[in-house]
Amino acid sequence: MSYDAISAYTLVVGDENGPPTVSVHATAEEAWRALDREIRERCRMRRRPRRKADPDAAARLADAWRAGEPDFRFWNVTAHRLPILLPAIAQRAAPAAR
Repeated sequence: MSYDAISAYTLVVGDENGPPTVSVHATAEEAWRALDREIRERCRMRRRPRRKADPDAAARLADAWRAGEPDFRFWNVTAHRLPILLPAIAQRAAPAAR
């Protein structure tokens, strides 16, 4: 067996109203879109139409939300490289020798 690595993105959002929300996403775009959606729900804002996620806009929105109660509100998007074990059958076959 050999090792390979995959990317995962963790989103953590918390405030004074209870335990933090934690979610794991396969792509950075999914994580930033989830941050935007989570902050908009907490602020009772309407959802944005489906389009490409803008990390800068999501971060500005989350920072503005956090500024309302900086001692209690927090958010974080973290990228991870996770090693996974691949069985031999999942490896690419070597090209045939001529």
